[in-house]
Amino acid sequence: MLDKTEKPLRFLQIGDLHVTDPGLQSHADLRRIVDEVNGNTAGKIDFVYLPGDSADDGTPEQFGLVHDELSRLIPPWHAIPGDHDFKPRSLDNFYAGLHVRKLPYAVEISGCRSVFLDVVSRGSGGPDFRLGAVRLVWLRGLLEAAQRDGKAAAVFMHAYPADLGEEASELAAMLDDSPVALVSMGHTHYNEISNDGRTIYAATRSTGQIEEGDVGFAFAAIDRGAVSWRFKPLQSSWPFVMITSPADRRLAIAPHSAEGNACCEIRASAWGAVPIALAEFRINDQAWQPMYGGDGGLFGAEFKAPEKPFRLILRVIDQQRNRDTDTIDVAPYVVAARKPTGSDEGSIGAWPERHLLGTQLGPNRNGRKW
Repeated sequence: MLDKTEKPLRFLQIGDLHVTDPGLQSHADLRRIVDEVNGNTAGKIDFVYLPGDSADDGTPEQFGLVHDELSRLIPPWHAIPGDHDFKPRSLDNFYAGLHVRKLPYAVEISGCRSVFLDVVSRGSGGPDFRLGAVRLVWLRGLLEAAQRDGKAAAVFMHAYPADLGEEASELAAMLDDSPVALVSMGHTHYNEISNDGRTIYAATRSTGQIEEGDVGFAFAAIDRGAVSWRFKPLQSSWPFVMITSPADRRLAIAPHSAEGNACCEIRASAWGAVPIALAEFRINDQAWQPMYGGDGGLFGAEFKAPEKPFRLILRVIDQQRNRDTDTIDVAPYVVAARKPTGSDEGSIGAWPERHLLGTQLGPNRNGRKW
């Protein structure tokens, strides 16, 4: 049965907005995203996250447009800066325009230490990302405390740790030695997930400067050590469901706790304005089995895991008979030779069902020079 006292961390990520002028597509898409989030996720996510580059030129007017839309959000939201937000060579416009808390900071949300970083203001502008010595010490102490307290952790930053120049190796090793299960980023302009065997690095595509597929947003969760991530295009319908535990084989990491990646219970989250009438799962081609719960969009069921890798399929049907399905491949975590790089070196590649295309069409790889 679903343990209601042990909720996963669940958040929704909107990719880099790059808002410029009112009424343009990036502004219109943000408005529509806010409407969709308000209508379908209230009470079913912990927060909405913006990973930086919200204002293309970092001007007060652009931040004003962003804030006008974000202020309509029903769920709480967190925003961090990117290099475009720092174009004026300060974050004064960022803080004055968005009215957000001074970075860096950490909060405990659904039992997870969530750390929000500024990697731009210690640099010289452009993609010169740094934390600085004082913030590195602060971060190390915070993660060591999370380790002592037995808490999972998530880090929210604009770019891969490998982009932090001379700090890259120290930061990657620090994350590797910590209970950080997920680092959530923007900057790449394309959906990408990298897995170094210990930490998942997930980047959500840009909203305003998009080169492949359709605009949308990503759902992510950390559920008893298991990391899940699924992208939802704006034009797709509701409901929307995501298996949060166990982890897909591509997202399997070394357990951060004794319960990490346990396969005796399936847990999932579903979102949508219409109540879910039926939630059920099956293993491979076996018969469908019911799931229980529903409060806060949370569902769960116990099951007997096969001794070999298997496919887990979950579907939900709402009271208007609209439906959605999520599918993962489950396999035990296998220890392999690795090194913590904090980069896309461990990219899991294409996963079309998750809108991970593997083409890296963006300003950092094969795309246009925005």
